[in-house]
Amino acid sequence: MAVSTAALVADGALMGSATAATTEAADRGRASRDVRLFWWAGATDALGSQASGVVLPLLLLGLGHSAAVVGTVAGVSTAAGLLLAPLAAVPADRGARKPVMFWSALVSALAMAGVATVAAVGTPPLALLLGAVLLERFSTAVYEAAAAGTVLLIAPPGESARVVAGLSAGEQGALVLGPALGGALYQLSRALPFVADAVSYAVTAVCVKALRSDLRAEPEPHQRSHPAGGPAPHTGTAPAGPAGTPARGPLRALLSEVGAGFALVRTSPFLRLVVIWTTTVNGVIVALYYGAVFTLQKGGHGGAPMGLVLALSGAAGLAGSLAAPRIAGRIGAARLLVTVTWLLVPLAAGLATAEGPWTYGALFGVFCLLMPVVTVVLQSRAIQETPPGLQARTGAVLSTAVGGSAALAPVLAGLCATYAGTAAPAVLAALVLTLLACRTTFVRLPAPGAAV
Repeated sequence: MAVSTAALVADGALMGSATAATTEAADRGRASRDVRLFWWAGATDALGSQASGVVLPLLLLGLGHSAAVVGTVAGVSTAAGLLLAPLAAVPADRGARKPVMFWSALVSALAMAGVATVAAVGTPPLALLLGAVLLERFSTAVYEAAAAGTVLLIAPPGESARVVAGLSAGEQGALVLGPALGGALYQLSRALPFVADAVSYAVTAVCVKALRSDLRAEPEPHQRSHPAGGPAPHTGTAPAGPAGTPARGPLRALLSEVGAGFALVRTSPFLRLVVIWTTTVNGVIVALYYGAVFTLQKGGHGGAPMGLVLALSGAAGLAGSLAAPRIAGRIGAARLLVTVTWLLVPLAAGLATAEGPWTYGALFGVFCLLMPVVTVVLQSRAIQETPPGLQARTGAVLSTAVGGSAALAPVLAGLCATYAGTAAPAVLAALVLTLLACRTTFVRLPAPGAAV
């Protein structure tokens, strides 16, 4: 039977389009599956961390250690994470993201299993307990630094905001459920919250291992164009010397690799805005929380009212995270940023006059409802604005800045409450937020490279 050339061409075109459609559908199915796995990894990790974190101070105090020791353990573990995150981000950006995430989650599981074992056997030495906690903090910092660039690599095109909102909602849900779970398990056995955390890390490792996406970022081209007179793009690689030999020694090359994320933030107006806004608001909310603790304790309230405040703020944060993409689509990122920042000012000022737990819970709830709306929008666009090969290192800059403000805020809140009264942290927070709101009002939001 004779077949015309036109018919063969038409059949070939149909087969090609069908194959392309099938491939696209398969890619979207893989992306959706990996997004779900990554969500479960993050939500489970956050739930276990909240469950164990809320009872670790109780364990140390129950073993006879002073409040100073408890504070030292918290401070040292936080500092460990801040120092290690930028170093851990380098291999993640260089193609080892998935192995780094998997093995760090596994090490965290083993470390928490060690804490559970130590907690179950009488009165363990402080050095042994501190060693296990520090190992868990180190490996968790490594995981978080490596995971920072994962959303860009697994999210379907144009859906990064939805993925970031889902991840944020999982973290907020863990903030609501985790402390209650940890407290209930601690009543049964002081080792059980740490067993739960170890299991959560193991689940995280399994989810990461099951990801099908290639988590290796495409290398940035060295010939990337940039505006005349502007800074050249940072590719995270050290420049070569004559005849292709490295111009820097190994130590300087490593420092250049580690500092590539900071260099990108320093030269990007939008990323600077993300760091400034997120660091300031997170530091403020930590200071307000400690101010609430001081005020409620002075009023004779126990631990239950603070649990109420945390539960209300966590539930509000969950709702804000879920609503963020839709609200941003209706209002616009720039207007949303300015509006929410100004709305946070009277809420912080109101906490200066609040007394009862219900008042604190209501004001904190509205604060935590509004904050994720902007955070999700900023983070999703920051992911789009950052080159794939610098995602982890840029995320490490943000997490280090936020962690530093979270570590400094309790110190400032304590000093203000001691020398100026328990309302002073809220007054200071309102002043800081006013300055931030003025900046967001008079400094225009840079035009996006891609729509949020």
